[in-house]
Amino acid sequence: MNIPELRDQIIKKYTKYSQDIAELTKMASKSDIINPKLYEKYDVKRGLRDINGNGVVCGLTEISEILAFGKDEDGNKIPVDGQLFYRGIDVRELVKGMHGRRFAFEEATYLLLFGHLPTQAQLNRFCEILADFRELPNSFVRDIIMKAPSQDMMNMLARCVLSLYSYDPRPDDASKRNVLRQSLQLIAQFPLLAVYSQKAYSYYHSDASLFIHKPRPELSTAENILYMLRDDSKYTALEAHVLDLCLVLHAEHGGGNNSTFTTHVVTSSGTDTYSSVAASLGSLKGPKHGGANIKVCEMFDNIKEHVPDFDRDKLKDYVAKILNREAYDHSGLVYGMGHAVYSLSDPRADILKQFAEKLAVEKHKEEEYEMRKYVAQAAAELIAEKRRIYKGVAPNVDFYSGFVYDMLDLPRELYTPFFAVSRIAGWSAHRMEEITNGGKIIRPGYQAVAPRQKFVPIEERVSEE
Repeated sequence: MNIPELRDQIIKKYTKYSQDIAELTKMASKSDIINPKLYEKYDVKRGLRDINGNGVVCGLTEISEILAFGKDEDGNKIPVDGQLFYRGIDVRELVKGMHGRRFAFEEATYLLLFGHLPTQAQLNRFCEILADFRELPNSFVRDIIMKAPSQDMMNMLARCVLSLYSYDPRPDDASKRNVLRQSLQLIAQFPLLAVYSQKAYSYYHSDASLFIHKPRPELSTAENILYMLRDDSKYTALEAHVLDLCLVLHAEHGGGNNSTFTTHVVTSSGTDTYSSVAASLGSLKGPKHGGANIKVCEMFDNIKEHVPDFDRDKLKDYVAKILNREAYDHSGLVYGMGHAVYSLSDPRADILKQFAEKLAVEKHKEEEYEMRKYVAQAAAELIAEKRRIYKGVAPNVDFYSGFVYDMLDLPRELYTPFFAVSRIAGWSAHRMEEITNGGKIIRPGYQAVAPRQKFVPIEERVSEE
């Protein structure tokens, strides 16, 4: 039975039991409601955040640091321009080290994994190792990717990762040496898994022609992505460098983000590398985490549809409508604005904004860049005014990354997978840090608040409907 036939079978069964499922859903929803006042009574840190929205400290890390607040002369906490450090090195300095002439993702990955910047000889050898690992098992593309293409690339990535477990001669060996070997393999293979999954999706679901290009060992990760993704394998130097920059900026972001915390939690159970990475992929897929840049792009599609000309007054009025839940998806959110940690600025957004401007010139999209810059300014003013957010609100990295991907003509279904292609570097570093320093399974407490009940024999039970 093929996939369409299986889907039809599931639809038929759903239709057959739709009424039962609807009634069971009502019962489940009723039993799942918890009185909000109980969270205050038991001082529950919902979302592992305190009353001020700060993350509850539940671990230590040397891999990266986010700095969003400082102190004034009296010792009071004040918002400052955001900073991001990889192993104590400001990410801005890492980007400056590119100088527009070499690629930095491999260097950043080395830094995250091993704690120091490589020498040229060390970096060359590291790139050789990644290039050698940048291949998939024989028939993997045919048997795993092509035979059951998914409509969601993140699910496809997770399935591929779990399938790679079967090809590993030592899949459950959790020694540092073996986990590092597995991590390097996955870091090298992720671009292939993402690109080939999208190719299979386009072939089966969009009736597109199928081109499968093998990676070239002399190319960087960013270059290979563009080389494999494009039918003619052509790209400009600026395109490759901007994509490389995106990979650097998304490679790591503290231990407390949802997917990285998932890495720590799942790793602490003693499970294998493939299961750990698949769990983190499931976290990153969520629109509240890795899928945010797609929401930004969709929001701007909507803005351009309703304000086709670059009229500042009309743009500001439409942004106000979005905030007032009168436009776009009626959520009241201007996607890409604000961050859970940063206040005055997101350093990743500041860096990417500069490169987005350069790419906009090459792509002749200067007006669209100016429009986005103005929307960010207008949104910040309106949010501060309407929501009374005094700590400050600024564009986050998603505000510009989606625009960059659009200018690079990357398929939108790959936006979040490319986040994973980058973040696998950070996940790998955190997995090894957890193995080295953990020891205990991560197990937070939950307060039970359900009233006690007596068991009732089935013949005496009354329907709860």
